[in-house]
Amino acid sequence: MHAKTMPTRPTPALLASWLSEAQSVAREALAGGHHPFGAVLIGPDGRTVLLRQGNVSTVNHAEAVLARAAAERFEADLLWQCTLVTTVEPCAMCAATQYWAHIGRVVYGMNEARLLQLTGNHADNPTLDLPCREVFARGQKAIEVIGPVAAMEEEIAALHVDFWTSRPQSA
Repeated sequence: MHAKTMPTRPTPALLASWLSEAQSVAREALAGGHHPFGAVLIGPDGRTVLLRQGNVSTVNHAEAVLARAAAERFEADLLWQCTLVTTVEPCAMCAATQYWAHIGRVVYGMNEARLLQLTGNHADNPTLDLPCREVFARGQKAIEVIGPVAAMEEEIAALHVDFWTSRPQSA
């Protein structure tokens, strides 16, 4: 496995395009009553969106649900050449799920530390302070990480500011 290499590093314009697609999915999740997180799986050609996934619940994050679906639908050699693009840095659970699904690259717009600044200690989002790079560094294969992407960070953050400041705490 992993005989094929990752496609070349994406240009800033391509990163922005991918993250705009993921942000669109996050808006759809929000419109459906879910937390505003979105993820897409980009194929090896750098253009084809293979899967789209919004956040489902506090334990079914967009990235983990997408990675599980990808592992069921596609061979590991193909997934190794794909890119998981997500609005916010994958948490430890999502990063580990991506690792086990054999998705070779992740791109994220806003990091987990910034999300924590925006959500505080909100009961619906008990953010872990564990960057995905640290999770991947403990593994036996090199997952490429690109992020945060400054060009998209404020647009992504704005969606979260609006959501978390208006959301009541769960009991």
